[in-house]
Amino acid sequence: MQTIVKILFGLIVFGLSCLSPSASAQEKAAYFQKPTIAFSGFLDVYYGFDFNQPPDSHRPDFLFNHHRHNAVDINLGLLQAHVDGGKYQANLGLMVGTYPQQNLAHEPEWLRNIFAANVGIALIQDDRLWLDVGIFESHIGFESALSADNWTLTRSLVAENSPYYLAGAKLTWNPSTQWQLAALMVNGWQRIQRVSGSTLPSFGTQTTYTFSENARLNWSTFIGTDDPDKTRRMRYFSNSYGQFQLTEKIGLIAGIDVGFQQTAKGRSDHDVWFGTVLIARYAFSKTWAMAVRGEYYRDNTEVIVTTEQMEGFETAGFSANIDYNAHKNVFCRLEIRWLKSSNAIFAKNTTMSHNNVLLIGSIALRF
Repeated sequence: MQTIVKILFGLIVFGLSCLSPSASAQEKAAYFQKPTIAFSGFLDVYYGFDFNQPPDSHRPDFLFNHHRHNAVDINLGLLQAHVDGGKYQANLGLMVGTYPQQNLAHEPEWLRNIFAANVGIALIQDDRLWLDVGIFESHIGFESALSADNWTLTRSLVAENSPYYLAGAKLTWNPSTQWQLAALMVNGWQRIQRVSGSTLPSFGTQTTYTFSENARLNWSTFIGTDDPDKTRRMRYFSNSYGQFQLTEKIGLIAGIDVGFQQTAKGRSDHDVWFGTVLIARYAFSKTWAMAVRGEYYRDNTEVIVTTEQMEGFETAGFSANIDYNAHKNVFCRLEIRWLKSSNAIFAKNTTMSHNNVLLIGSIALRF
């Protein structure tokens, strides 16, 4: 931990050293200008009916959003404050709902309502290099915890089973308007607090190339562990996706996840998991749109997805949703989703099923 602190301190000193005596008064003042504070919020209220009617009213544990069956509930209620000081910034977000209850269940109770808590500083004068430290959204994937930012109401299997958030330090460099590069040192695979008994930080990278406002490619990685030192198995993960606006009305997103983890400490063989998703969206108008999604996820040794049968996880799915934007900040959505697994992993009354069908509606408000 002391090494991490020294590295971060050195980077901050480097950024402040750019304010040499020869720097203009305007450049120096930019670091100490009076900050502005902006507040925002988000609320996603939903009702979902799982046709398997699980006995405990909870949907499968590998689905972290919209987790309740046959109940009106809050998936995510979020209040955020953003401080902009020109050459520095800070974010604090506090949340409630079934999403944080499910997704942060492994964190200490006092941390489970934190959506974001980070500070950042520009390390060079042209603002192209930033260091952010704290709790922040993950660099992996194209789907946010905020449903209004996504093309589908529910999240894909690849999104639900890769990190939504990380804690540590992130260095972001924008060498041009088209390229963005990032390097991360974090506490682990979706961890605010590091796993007990682990002293090894985890690392990540992100490379984004934006061809135009209509086309973008992204590649993100994670290298680290989710084990204590005594049983440490190294994990290597790659997430790639492309997002394309083919016409004014038609959009397409395609993503692939591949992960490897040592079968045991010191072993050269690895367990492998794989996932892919394809989403097509059609906008009828400024207020009406629809999207369809096909997806597949395989984790034969259950590195990421754990089922009650422990026979491996292999699931394909299809969904279709219709969206109505009653106002620029109000999002009304209806979705039907079908999942089919190679094993009977879905609770159905007192039995288990290979299939799962969900009908869900949501009204979300951004303010």
